[in-house]
Amino acid sequence: MVVLKNGVPQPNEWVRLADDATPPDGAKVIVTFERWQAERESLRQRNSAIGVSLKSDQSPLLLADDLDRVSLVALEFPKFTDGRSFSYARVLRDRLGYRGEIRAVGQVLRDQYLFMLRVGIDTIEPPAEKRVDGYAEALTEFSVFYQPTNDHRETALRLRHGLNKSTASAAA
Repeated sequence: MVVLKNGVPQPNEWVRLADDATPPDGAKVIVTFERWQAERESLRQRNSAIGVSLKSDQSPLLLADDLDRVSLVALEFPKFTDGRSFSYARVLRDRLGYRGEIRAVGQVLRDQYLFMLRVGIDTIEPPAEKRVDGYAEALTEFSVFYQPTNDHRETALRLRHGLNKSTASAAA
């Protein structure tokens, strides 16, 4: 399976692990939050990267105390109308200061890809039946944004009034 990282197709280095499966030696694995809770200590002792998958009804605040031990957080998008994981990505980046990889999985739509990157999601797993070439194209469709986000692009308001980050810093 291919994943997209900043619009570039890359091989998926992570293995999704079923709750009853034995972790393969040395592999980067993604476990469910339930398995993480049940086996936290033994998973921490593995000598390879670990990721935790959160369903759309599981807040990343549940992982707050463990984020320093997790290399990847996979956020589920069960259907295109469920936007909770957009908010969860912002919580991970802005409120919890998480710097590891945030991955979107499930119903990841091309039209939402740019906005996923803007809220702090690094990588997406497009559904297997989707062509990935259109996703990269989606990154170029907008050049000006109204909302400030994690990508630190200048907003339309700041551009309209001739304000930029260096001007704002000098005035402060």
